[in-house]
Amino acid sequence: MRVAHFILYTADQEASTQFYAFVLGRPPRLHVPGMTEFELTGGAVLGLMPEAGIKRLLGDALPDPAQAAGVPRAELYLVVQDAAGYLARAVAGGGRELSAVQRRDWGAEVGYVLDPDGYVVAFAREEGREA
Repeated sequence: MRVAHFILYTADQEASTQFYAFVLGRPPRLHVPGMTEFELTGGAVLGLMPEAGIKRLLGDALPDPAQAAGVPRAELYLVVQDAAGYLARAVAGGGRELSAVQRRDWGAEVGYVLDPDGYVVAFAREEGREA
């Protein structure tokens, strides 16, 4: 495997793009109707696709993602140098804080926020691991 792409289905591609651009502190590498992509550390890619787009692509074989709006369906766990700073930016950008940054059982300092689509985003600082 060369590069992992993680694609979140969004109710509003533009709003989600603005949120992640603000939180990540960088513009998307691709932003066209139907798909936005952000390069993440290590070469992974975060994609944002409108719910309607994936429904059109896969049709009735896929349950309608809009039916789960606001229900946490996934967690995006980002290892960063300044977990508290990222958490604060996420809240300032429209996310809802779920848990402040604190040391967790597995040894990392992690804070959690809900993004505008209800996905859980974790900002983690892990000892001995580069962000």
